[in-house]
Amino acid sequence: MTAATLESRISHDPSPVAPARQMLQESYAADAEAFRKGADVRELVHSRAETVDRVLQLIWNRYPFSESPDIALVAVGGYGRGELHPHSDIDLLILTREGVHQAWEEDLGGFVTLLWDLRLDIGHSVRSISQSREAASEDITILTNLLETRTIAGPDDLRAELSEAVYSDDVSSDRDYFIAKRAEQKKRHQKYGDTEYNLEPNVKGSPGALRDIQNIGWITKRHFGLQSIADLTRFSILTEEEYQILLQGETFLWRLRYGLQLIAERNENRLLFDHQRALASMLGYRDEGKRLGVELMMQAYYRTVLALAELTDVILQFYDEAILESEKKEEIRPLNKRFQTRNQYIEAVNNQVFAYAPYAIMEIFVLLAQHPEIKGIRATTIRSLRAHRHLIDDAFRRDLAVTSLFMELLRTPHELDQTLAQMKKYSVLGRYLPEFGDIIGQMQHDLFHIYTVDAHTMRVIRNMVRMSTPDARTEYPLASRLIHRLPKLEVLYIAGLYHDIAKGRGGDHSELGAVDAEAFCKNHHLSERDTKLVSWLVENHLLMSMTAQRKDISDPDIIHDFARSVPSQVHLDYLYVMTVCDISATNPKLWNTWRASLLRQLYIESRRALRRGTENPIDRRDWVRATQSEAREILHAQNMSDEQIDRVWETLDEEYFLQDSTVDIAWQTAAIIRHGDNPDPLVLIRDTRGGPTDGYTQIIIYVTDRVALFAATTAVLEQLNLNIVDARISASAGPYSISAYVVLDEKGQPLGKDPARKERVRARLIEELDDPEDYPAIIHRRTPRQLKHFAFPTEVTFSNDTVNQRTVMEVITPDRPGLLARVGQVLLEHRVRLTTAKIATLGERVEDVFFITDEQGEPLSDPHVCEALQEDLRTMLDDTQ
Repeated sequence: MTAATLESRISHDPSPVAPARQMLQESYAADAEAFRKGADVRELVHSRAETVDRVLQLIWNRYPFSESPDIALVAVGGYGRGELHPHSDIDLLILTREGVHQAWEEDLGGFVTLLWDLRLDIGHSVRSISQSREAASEDITILTNLLETRTIAGPDDLRAELSEAVYSDDVSSDRDYFIAKRAEQKKRHQKYGDTEYNLEPNVKGSPGALRDIQNIGWITKRHFGLQSIADLTRFSILTEEEYQILLQGETFLWRLRYGLQLIAERNENRLLFDHQRALASMLGYRDEGKRLGVELMMQAYYRTVLALAELTDVILQFYDEAILESEKKEEIRPLNKRFQTRNQYIEAVNNQVFAYAPYAIMEIFVLLAQHPEIKGIRATTIRSLRAHRHLIDDAFRRDLAVTSLFMELLRTPHELDQTLAQMKKYSVLGRYLPEFGDIIGQMQHDLFHIYTVDAHTMRVIRNMVRMSTPDARTEYPLASRLIHRLPKLEVLYIAGLYHDIAKGRGGDHSELGAVDAEAFCKNHHLSERDTKLVSWLVENHLLMSMTAQRKDISDPDIIHDFARSVPSQVHLDYLYVMTVCDISATNPKLWNTWRASLLRQLYIESRRALRRGTENPIDRRDWVRATQSEAREILHAQNMSDEQIDRVWETLDEEYFLQDSTVDIAWQTAAIIRHGDNPDPLVLIRDTRGGPTDGYTQIIIYVTDRVALFAATTAVLEQLNLNIVDARISASAGPYSISAYVVLDEKGQPLGKDPARKERVRARLIEELDDPEDYPAIIHRRTPRQLKHFAFPTEVTFSNDTVNQRTVMEVITPDRPGLLARVGQVLLEHRVRLTTAKIATLGERVEDVFFITDEQGEPLSDPHVCEALQEDLRTMLDDTQ
């Protein structure tokens, strides 16, 4: 059916719904197909608005009120700009001269009902000119909507009269409107964490996205009475190049939003994981080597919004000076021959400073660091800085004045992360350090790395700066002490800046980054000693966290091997502080008291090993004897006899006494002695303060030893919504075994805040474990939405720990509820015993290490057994994703 026929039917059929829907659907389908074939998204966005315009005009004209000169149908907001994405809201104002005539009421109700029948996302209001003026003066959102209007049907003089009113100071002054919109933007940015780098950004509302561009447009229209940002070039507020950046950025974001709404089939502006891969494919992003197409798309997004954020910041700064500062008396204070402050904002003394003294590009940031009272950079100087960034070339990077200034910046006590963030924002840092420029906006498509590489790096530097403040003492007690012992903080900052610099290149990013760090140090004239230290820190920045999280650090041999990798106490201090800053900057959920306690334990034991000398490792038997001696003293003080103590200890292997806390050993032993011959399981639950389990709940289970014990216990704990972060099962020569679990509730808190729940956990464990062969059901909870989009095949690998006579099984698999219970079930089916488990959940990815033996307590020696165990684990875990 032709468009003319459809229009005729909309005008004359008894009901216009069917032909109107057909016209809208055919237009929607044609535009969607054109988009997929690469059509100009700007034409499509306006085309959609034009089609809706025509349908609304035809329906409006069916009613008698359409002949009146006192009522009009007006598009407002985004639709008022003539912009509609596939599922955008259609905001309408039915505007009257003096109110709704009684004769119109029924027909107006029918008109609005018809629009709903068309399944359009309509937002409408019915107001007179005076009512609209009053509403605009009371509500900034309504005022903003009325700045952008078009007449769809009816006389245009109504809209013109309303526009004249809303642009007047009677509704809102220029100053008040700017203050309100700036505050509104600040609040919106805070909602998104004040960062352009969200994993699932909102292409409309996130910092640097479409709403920021629109905000500039609204302020511009209110200030100048202009109808287009393009007109700003006439007022020298935007250069032609800057206008093109705005236009191209908006077009890129429009393509994302248009494709996103086609895929989601609704008014969706969030780039959810559910849609990112499909959108990347639709927009033509393909995998390149190890970089996924979706990662390339997201990097393009992050770089675009970063550039837009920089530009909108310049424009807002201009308006701040033009609207707010214009009434203030100017206070000018010279800083040196090249810079001065004007009302506490730094500016170049003239617009040629950077041309005749390129090193001033670096100097301005040093001055910002040295003068914390400076609020920011004036808009004119930001523009001059942008215009001269091309001067940052190889000669600039080798200039002794420049390299000296950058080192002065690193050595100046101040909030270094904020200064570096400004350098990044104005595209100075990425040009000065091209290797850093390469990682700007680079993401990894997972839930573990929730920040882009550059944003993570800035957070690492921020953590390093915070470590020196009193506020850090509570959350980072050891690191906040050690940082004051570090000889040179700039060494730490450089290592932090370069630790992930080689991400995304392929190869080992630690090794490649160490090469780049060494080159930086030589170019900036660091001593050979400091250069080697920085390079070592970058190359080994994962050593401490990997050892603490994946190895049994209660084993003296593990401590000795780690200590041998660390050249000195100074290296250990730097590495510990850097590791803490790195982990806590990777993911807010990653840094917790459990990981803190593991790192602290590794640091303390390694420090002892270094002081003792790595050529004199401690003997395991000496360690066990020393532990038993300390624990025995504690037990004697509780009136426990050697005979009672030995009766318990004689049944336990030496692994049990390698754990760090002698207090825990004494507590557990005393409870077992008091438990006596009671056949019921002994379950001890307490929150810990101090020691390796600080801030967690410890569950100790003393029960008749069975192969099914781990499977049964994990099933119960997971049914009770407890997260297991560590597990240790000590084998016994007698009929009993001691199991130790470190757990948190679903909110990441110990159970001490809920004593009743602690008692329920104890009672449930006793009930289920009196017969573990009666296996509790594995919990079945819905896998969270985000986790579903990161499925990958389970990896299971085996190696033998010949020193401790056990097999090490590593399982890497997507996280999901009931995971450990499923692993336990497979181990049970193969009659495999667990001695220790190291639990590590990294975003959507679980990397757990299990130390296992056969039923006789020997390592798994039959390759066929390992293959069968590997296959069954893969099947069990992959079938539940």
